[in-house]
Amino acid sequence: MKNIIKLPIIRLMFLTICSISLLIGCEPEQYKETTDETPNITEYLRDTPEYSMFLEILEKTGYDTFMNTYGTYTLFLPTNNAIENYLVDNNYTSIDQVPLTDLQELAKLHVLEEKITTTEFTDGKIASPTLQGQYLITGAVNDEGISSVVVNKEAKIVISNYEVGNGIIHVIDKVLIVAVKTLAETIDSDPNLSILAEAIHETNWYDALNQPLVRNEIIVDDETEIVYTGHLTVLAQTNEVFAKDNINSYAELKAKYSHLNDPTNPADSLNLFVAYRIVPGLNYMADLAVTQAVLTKAPLEVIGVKLALDTILLNEETFNGVLEKGVAINRASSDITTSNGVLHNVDENFFIKKRLPAPVYFDLADQPEFRKLSGVFRKPGNGASLFDAELADVTWEGSPAVTYFAAGIGDKNAAGWHGDWFEAYRLRTGYINNLEFTTPVIIKGQYKVWVSYRQNRRAPNSVRMYYNDVALARTLNMTEYSNQSEAERVLESQGYKRHISPSRSEFNCKLLGIINVETTGRHKIRFESLTGASGASWFDVVEFRPIDMDQLYPKFESGGDGLIDQ
Repeated sequence: MKNIIKLPIIRLMFLTICSISLLIGCEPEQYKETTDETPNITEYLRDTPEYSMFLEILEKTGYDTFMNTYGTYTLFLPTNNAIENYLVDNNYTSIDQVPLTDLQELAKLHVLEEKITTTEFTDGKIASPTLQGQYLITGAVNDEGISSVVVNKEAKIVISNYEVGNGIIHVIDKVLIVAVKTLAETIDSDPNLSILAEAIHETNWYDALNQPLVRNEIIVDDETEIVYTGHLTVLAQTNEVFAKDNINSYAELKAKYSHLNDPTNPADSLNLFVAYRIVPGLNYMADLAVTQAVLTKAPLEVIGVKLALDTILLNEETFNGVLEKGVAINRASSDITTSNGVLHNVDENFFIKKRLPAPVYFDLADQPEFRKLSGVFRKPGNGASLFDAELADVTWEGSPAVTYFAAGIGDKNAAGWHGDWFEAYRLRTGYINNLEFTTPVIIKGQYKVWVSYRQNRRAPNSVRMYYNDVALARTLNMTEYSNQSEAERVLESQGYKRHISPSRSEFNCKLLGIINVETTGRHKIRFESLTGASGASWFDVVEFRPIDMDQLYPKFESGGDGLIDQ
């Protein structure tokens, strides 16, 4: 999304009058161009000697100019002492000795193009990336009874939420360091990961984990934006974790898992062991926490993900009434940023697990690009619109943007899951056509597909849904209220249900058909209106429930994040 600044008409009138006054010999009146006395970031740094060294970095890189202009920024500002320590640690005697490109990357790593206060921090990744492109991690530490917020696990915030004219400043006691090592190099450099590192080399996965990101140029609003692709995530385990399973060397690992005695063969069990720990995409713990399953580099194999309190568990499920415990991700030693991805560590050894069909609850409003808008995403009363080129997993024909909206507190519309929805204005020919989504990972099997929405009398009354270009049996009438009086099991037999609790008539849910997912992975679903529409279509959740699963429970918490059992 782009902000367009237009000169107010009153200002234009004033300039015109002043020009006429000059022609007749009148002295022009002095006026201020801004109405706010608060200095911008660069002005503030010039007025504050204890931050003079970061100002010097901005001036040498030329970034002092844009950091003094209109905008909304968050600056993680290192103190002079922090920068002095950085110079000593890197064998420099002055900022002049640091290569300009390094200074540029360092400066950009400390700036976000969005205003984010500490109240918006979570124990993990900040939703928006830095200007450098890498993400920052925040968390709380307790040192001798004093709690502090740390950034990237090392830099303490010593002054927080300082307002300036074009954003907010958090002062930190250590310089943030740009991650320059790849995943392969990061694992190689850690002696605690030496068994896994050797396995990565011997299975020929090193090159894949050592690849730089791919630079792509896309056009958004007639402007070129740079997007990097090719991120990977590795779920590593230390030598100590291997030792729990009586594996104390690479030779013992090979003896246990290499059933073909050829680790370079993609069909060899040891090769699959390594591939199963490599997940496409940039998946910090904050991302995994809202994911039900992730694909791996092992062909068609997935890892189930579950959030239990503050712990992320991998492959935990109940099979034939027996709980199969999952493997926990070690929070303290995870979320390690690399130049081409992120590294996590797990607490136990694990291998490929046979996966049965499992429910997928696809909240259409939960798109990565909306999540990055931290001031909007699930903030009551806020919304944002994005165009086709700005969304990776949503496409459509037609020119209008689609909208994310989070309902206000106490608003009846907040009854949907998470209190938000995905809006397509006039889902019909000539406006938004063929609205297509890429689903989360769905495991091979048969599923019933339910679609829930918020009713709108001006929405289309006949919408066809397609799964991988195959039309589902029933259509969706988005003008239809939910039945609040019929018994639930009777309603289910008619192909409807009340999907949220407590239920409201404005939100309805309909069974559109049964699909056969032939391959585990991400798939395409598409909505097409068969009629006209003069208003918006508001989508809530698309459910893929295994055919042998209870189709009514769990329900979704009305306006909240939870699942409600019977």
